[in-house]
Amino acid sequence: MNSQPGNNLTMLSFLFLWFGAAISIAEIMTGGLLAPLGFTNGLLVIIIGHLIGTTILILGGIIGYNEKLPAITSTRMAFGQWGTFLFSLLNVLQLIGWTAVMIISGARSVNTISKILWSFDNLYLWSLVIGGLICFWIYLGNAGFKKINIIAVSLLFGLTILLSLVIFKNNQLFTREITGNLPFGLGIELNVIMPLSWLPLIADYTRFARSKSGGIWGSWIGYFSGSCWMYIIGLGAAIVSANADPTGMMLAANLGLTALGILLLSTVTTTFLDAYSAGVTFLNITPRLSERKMAIIMAVIGTIIAIIVPIEQYENFLYAIGSVFAPLFAVVIADYFILKNRSIDPDLQVNWGAVVVWVVGIVLYYIFIRFNFILGATVPVMILTGLIYTLFWRWIKNWTSIKKSEIYIQK
Repeated sequence: MNSQPGNNLTMLSFLFLWFGAAISIAEIMTGGLLAPLGFTNGLLVIIIGHLIGTTILILGGIIGYNEKLPAITSTRMAFGQWGTFLFSLLNVLQLIGWTAVMIISGARSVNTISKILWSFDNLYLWSLVIGGLICFWIYLGNAGFKKINIIAVSLLFGLTILLSLVIFKNNQLFTREITGNLPFGLGIELNVIMPLSWLPLIADYTRFARSKSGGIWGSWIGYFSGSCWMYIIGLGAAIVSANADPTGMMLAANLGLTALGILLLSTVTTTFLDAYSAGVTFLNITPRLSERKMAIIMAVIGTIIAIIVPIEQYENFLYAIGSVFAPLFAVVIADYFILKNRSIDPDLQVNWGAVVVWVVGIVLYYIFIRFNFILGATVPVMILTGLIYTLFWRWIKNWTSIKKSEIYIQK
């Protein structure tokens, strides 16, 4: 995208953007983790978890639209400049991690198909191809991105219909005996965390919305519908075949070369968002560089990591994201919507009170994740963290460091 693309993204643009973001192997395979719940209970936690997670996600998008700020930059209102630098680094790390996870997952699936079609087996080359396509996607800029993304997501929409037919025509979906054990609350958590993993990114896009309603509803409907659909496909595949990887389903449907193209598109449309937002976030530290160049650099780094480091297990990765960013944005949301702090203080370096509450939220997350709360760990942690910040705000609001290096602590 251009460094200053203007407010020209419509509701349809956001609908396609977030539907395309949701259509990914990672979402399908995470849905497969819900198989021990059975199809009925699995479907229930998918809907409940995504209703909660997507709504929280949209709150971050509203801040981005109102203030015209990238997601991580908006945290400066609550945490100050230094605090935002720390969160920027954390966000860049998780986005590069997601980039690597998506590239290696996509490359493995594409490599499986290429071995069957042409007896061609080169995982590293496919990783480079996917990484190169992501860089090209970024290079196209805002106008090119909108046009090609609509075409790509339209094709991927056809894929979701086809995979759904493969799943639901199997009579064993509702009759197969379920194995394994997954608490209901943990199932909710796996659904809430996935949309929350986009929370440090959404404002990067809603700040360019032509209208508030278009940006918000396009994002909500696009992500909710796409992600729920992917989870359901993964859930059904894991129940029917004990394997949520969509590659086998596409080959069973005799898609062949089409399957390879679909997997490439689904990986690129999702991973583009990770790489682009990693670049935008890094500019919070070094604002003189361009968004496009930094995004390409992040895509290259993610590709290198995908080749060198075997990153494939992302369940614990999701929990780590939840532990850091759920309490972080609980503070930001409470500060913005409840305390009405909607401006950046240029002299504020660190709001230590906000940092302390954030750390308390992280500790609470790792305590709560051990218990089978009906709504998982993220929701109660965000509610409690936001409540603590709101109730103690008058006491901790002066725990700040300002540019003159004067530290005020109210006792």
